[in-house]
Amino acid sequence: MTEQISTASASSTGLSTVDKLRMLLDITNKISRSLDLQEILNQVMDTLDSLIPYDAAGIFVVDCGDPDPDLETDEPCVFQAEAVRGYDISELTELHLKLGEGIIGHVALTREPVISPDVREEPRYINARERTRSEMVAPIISNDEVIGVFDLESDELNAYSEDDLEVLMLLASQVAIIIEKVMLHEQLIEKKRLEGQLEVARQVQLELLPASDPQLVGYDISAYNFPTEEVSGDYYDWVRIHDDQIGIVIADVAGKGVPAALLMAFLRASLRAATHIGYAPQISMAKVNYLLWESIERNQFVTAFYGILDATNRTLAYANAGHNPPLLLNADGSARFLDQGSVPLGMFRDTRYYEYYLTLGPGQLLVLYTDGVTEAMNPREEEFGSDRLMQSVKAARDLSAREMIDAIQRDVLEWTDGKGAHDDVTFFVIKALESV
Repeated sequence: MTEQISTASASSTGLSTVDKLRMLLDITNKISRSLDLQEILNQVMDTLDSLIPYDAAGIFVVDCGDPDPDLETDEPCVFQAEAVRGYDISELTELHLKLGEGIIGHVALTREPVISPDVREEPRYINARERTRSEMVAPIISNDEVIGVFDLESDELNAYSEDDLEVLMLLASQVAIIIEKVMLHEQLIEKKRLEGQLEVARQVQLELLPASDPQLVGYDISAYNFPTEEVSGDYYDWVRIHDDQIGIVIADVAGKGVPAALLMAFLRASLRAATHIGYAPQISMAKVNYLLWESIERNQFVTAFYGILDATNRTLAYANAGHNPPLLLNADGSARFLDQGSVPLGMFRDTRYYEYYLTLGPGQLLVLYTDGVTEAMNPREEEFGSDRLMQSVKAARDLSAREMIDAIQRDVLEWTDGKGAHDDVTFFVIKALESV
């Protein structure tokens, strides 16, 4: 630093440039110890006056809000006063500057600092304080992006020098670094909080899924869920009704994560209650549909297949609420999708569901699945699809139910070039044995 610069700086505060740099270092050391953003900004404002005298000052942060996907244009970015001194509350309340407006808006937009020796001669100046005569504004830049501005105002004309601006720019750069550190710390805390919630939800979900496959005379039955995230939106279950009867369900809850897990728990409890009461499948669906319609948001719904498998009569009575049509493979090798059904659960209050009957005799098998299977894409963005699922099932028909699930999943992995489906995948396979 030259002697000329030291003299110029001293003229406004009585401090030499070296003194100012020492004070700047002291301020930086103090604010770097805190992870409370508001405390940091207040400390800066409380000590700034000893570096650069002002009559009013503020740290204004750029707030662009969250973009609304339903709007064709985003809301304009505005300034939020995070730490201010010397302003009247009424003055700040009436100040609603947007990016590009006023001197601070200009600085935020251009990334260039401004010294205005006489704001009355400044066309960009927006009067937020009657007594202000000169102003100095510096951008606060983090990761090459303007996140806010420092604004200093004085009742004196020509109150700020280039040396003052250098000091303010140095302080702004330090504040930007600390703000970035605070934001990263907050993001880390939020990440850990979400990870904790997901882990709890995952444990709850694992408890909801059956611990073992059902055992029913004359049938080989297996089910499995392949989640793509910590918490799956898919669900399957079975419940013993009588020695020769079980209720089976496979479902796909709209959404993922914790909300999907909670909705899955609600669905499980509702269906199990309906099953224990003894409702037929179509009545159970109607009851659960009404409960969901009453309890969930309008943009939530559940596709579900629920049936009662009777080993003595070798029949399956079922209802389908908008779920993927099950695949029936006959003993002679012919196959078809059972596409009867109604709308998903929770969409409409008084949806009517119908009961259908299916004979599952020796050599036949039924494959229930979720749309993660058929919608799995290869690198060319081609779906695995229903026809390929049918081919995969036919190729694996001589395997056990558990082995069949593994074989189909391997086909899906091969189709997706080892990446797997982008959505949760769940299978429920029922094989009617040749002999009992």
